[in-house]
Amino acid sequence: MKRRQKEIKNTKRTAYWFLRSFNVKLKVKNPEILARLKDEKYLLVSNHSSFLDIFILGAVEKYVFITSTQMSEAPVLGDIVRKAGCLYTDRKKKANLPQEIKRFTEVLSSGFKVVLFPEQAGTDGSTVKEFWRSLFQIAVDAGSTVLPACIRYLRLDGKPVSDENRSVISWYDGINFLKYYWNLMARRIEAELCFLEPLDFDPERMRGELSDLTYEQVRDAFHSYDAQLNF
Repeated sequence: MKRRQKEIKNTKRTAYWFLRSFNVKLKVKNPEILARLKDEKYLLVSNHSSFLDIFILGAVEKYVFITSTQMSEAPVLGDIVRKAGCLYTDRKKKANLPQEIKRFTEVLSSGFKVVLFPEQAGTDGSTVKEFWRSLFQIAVDAGSTVLPACIRYLRLDGKPVSDENRSVISWYDGINFLKYYWNLMARRIEAELCFLEPLDFDPERMRGELSDLTYEQVRDAFHSYDAQLNF
């Protein structure tokens, strides 16, 4: 436990450094929700389309991230997640799922704040894909709150993010990471992190309902049209 605490403390410093290095200007909406949960364990659930997502979240709170085993093998990013005390899941090996749920539940139950990116497949950042329900079981088993969050990239080099330039920010299966990484540097990015209404633990609420309620909040926030593009 002490080792993981040290690792996530280092991760927060690393996250600040990366946001500065990649010229990311971050706006946080509803920070009072985060402050309200400061002393609580919870499962944060967010959409995920970019290499930068982990640093955006990691800069505002000390989180333990659930990431894929494949991510640990990626150039640059693999070294970062290995040093950050991340938890690994392998969606290709469903036989491992019960053990993963047990391990992740233990971390959440011990008081850590855990982040889950549950979209069913990589995304280009144009929408929020349906969520895998399985890992919501850790919030049920740990008796914890679920905090939905939505990440949006609003401007790139002063221009609104659109289908024409979104590929610069988004990283998913099939994209060469090193090429993507170098192309992302020397850009100016404006991003928004919005904390949404927490879902308090309810012993009557199963993981499927929990997943659906969380997805609806994240999807609706992502597609809302109230983004302030000029910070």
